Amino acid sequence: MQKRMGEAVARVARKVNDTVENKTDSLDLANCKLMTFPIGIYKAMRSVTEGIHHISLANNELKSLTSRFVTTFSQLRELNLAGNYLHRLPEELTSLLHLRAIDLSRNRFRRFPEPLAAVAALETINLEENEIAEVPVEKLATMTSLRTLNLRANPVGPEVRLLVRPLVPFDLLLSPEEPVPEA
Repeated sequence: MQKRMGEAVARVARKVNDTVENKTDSLDLANCKLMTFPIGIYKAMRSVTEGIHHISLANNELKSLTSRFVTTFSQLRELNLAGNYLHRLPEELTSLLHLRAIDLSRNRFRRFPEPLAAVAALETINLEENEIAEVPVEKLATMTSLRTLNLRANPVGPEVRLLVRPLVPFDLLLSPEEPVPEA
């Protein structure tokens, strides 16, 4: 078990070093079995954080995202958090002025993450395969940049199904309605 943990730590370190040395605009820590975002990465990347525009933390075991993560990577344009155990987002997410796309599919959200409604630049929100039943329809309708909201495989209420163009200026993706079983 320690050997596997050591290999996982080494893999994360390699990926971080590649990003820093090559001054790329993305950090891919997908499939690294991370339970939290490693604190050491903040220090290792401090010289390049402003240039990071894309981060993937998909398919890890994250239960939360810290405000420090959001404020450190303030220039993010795309954030992939699919396949984790997230159920809420920090309020600081509203400070990501350049965030255009966020993937929160296959997580544990029971309600629409409210901070997303205040991110003006957001064009794409993927919340597929969560447990969302309620959606802040009024707030979403005011999101002028939003192009696509994916709520497939969520137990959304019937009022959300009434959100069709021209009421909302974005594409709303939902699973087909289940037929009501006959008594």
